[in-house]
Amino acid sequence: MGAEDEDFEAVLTAVGPRLRAIRQQRGTTLAQLSEETGISVSTLSRLESGGRRPTLELLLPLARAHGVALDELVDAPPTGDPRVRLRPFVRHGWTYLPLARNLGGMQAYKMIVPPGAREEAEQRTHDGHEWLYVLSGQLRLRLGEHDVVLKAGEAAEFDTRTPHVFTNAGSTPVEFLSLFGPQGERVHVRARTTNGRSEHNN
Repeated sequence: MGAEDEDFEAVLTAVGPRLRAIRQQRGTTLAQLSEETGISVSTLSRLESGGRRPTLELLLPLARAHGVALDELVDAPPTGDPRVRLRPFVRHGWTYLPLARNLGGMQAYKMIVPPGAREEAEQRTHDGHEWLYVLSGQLRLRLGEHDVVLKAGEAAEFDTRTPHVFTNAGSTPVEFLSLFGPQGERVHVRARTTNGRSEHNN
């Protein structure tokens, strides 16, 4: 077997664990995924365990169901693609997907919180400023004396020196975007008013 064949086999072998990780990160069961894709539970299980060889016919509906590009499922190397490709990581059951490489300034993440995660977590403080936007689910934000639930399409912005904590307020995973400035940078939003003039929200 040549080097190219070995590389190809290595890519196929890695597909199963990657499929399982993506499904678990999104809080989806095999039965739910089967219903959405039309692929039997047994086939999905064998795909994830490496007992079934992945094919394009199987991977295409899975990519659509998970909302990811096909090359992310097979970990294909970028070929002149300008998109940022950063690896997700998991902490305390939360999935963090970095959206930027700027380590010293504003940090951007897509975050996925499963139901029941950190329900009794304590509020904490640190230097900085944070902006949140909920994509799906319900995010509970306890900020000082405030206790609010943010739903899809709602946003919040606050000084992180105020005691705060996030938790999942619903029965399904909550997904949200987080922009954080460690030195206290604030988000600047340019909005167009009804009279056609632009205003800045500082």
